[in-house]
Amino acid sequence: MKVLLLAGTTEARELAEIATCASVEMVASLAGHTRDQRVFPCAVRVGGFGGVDGLVSYLREHAIDAVVDATHPFSTHMPQHALDAACKTGIAHARLVRPPWTPTNEDIWVEADDLADAARTVGRLGRSPVLLTIGRHELASFAGLEPVAFVVRTVEDPQPLPFRPLAVVRARGPFNRDDEATLLSTHHVQLLVTKNAGGDDAKLVAARAAKVPVVMVRRPRSIVENCFTNPTDALSWLESLSR
Repeated sequence: MKVLLLAGTTEARELAEIATCASVEMVASLAGHTRDQRVFPCAVRVGGFGGVDGLVSYLREHAIDAVVDATHPFSTHMPQHALDAACKTGIAHARLVRPPWTPTNEDIWVEADDLADAARTVGRLGRSPVLLTIGRHELASFAGLEPVAFVVRTVEDPQPLPFRPLAVVRARGPFNRDDEATLLSTHHVQLLVTKNAGGDDAKLVAARAAKVPVVMVRRPRSIVENCFTNPTDALSWLESLSR
């Protein structure tokens, strides 16, 4: 069985690793948005496909039997493209996405429908400085909110910036609680804005301990029938297809 793994997450890499012991030939596809790509124990391609039609052509040309979409929970276009391409080619399709975070009784969360809603919430709350951990591509939603000051944390350099930040922190996770607590205290953070991506929750644990409120952006609704939250279940599904 030949599988196209739409990668870019920890779960994608874990699936590729455990698939090496199974009767699955996997090709991991990376968008190439970050320069320091993580190593995969399988064939890797980098770059886009050119929309749904380009993905359909790739699936047919390379005789792909199944697609596993393990892109980020907030990936905007690829989940729909993968589903559409799988339907057009008649091959199996699944989504592998980590479970979302859920608040405890000690958390102070204000949930937002999207980043525009999160920005309105930041303006309404009036707390400052605000730590943004939403990636580098969607910072424009928070422009024009002066005098609120922002600390921006991203993996890559977030240039150009739509506002003048108090600080830019470039770092790649996973992070531990002590690191996150230091980040909050060093910059005197009064509000954290993040997407409900799930996974490493050290920043939420640190915010909880420091009683820092969190504006939590809800994740998009899953659009597929075969949706798995851990790589082992996704691999079992793949192996069931070849029986």
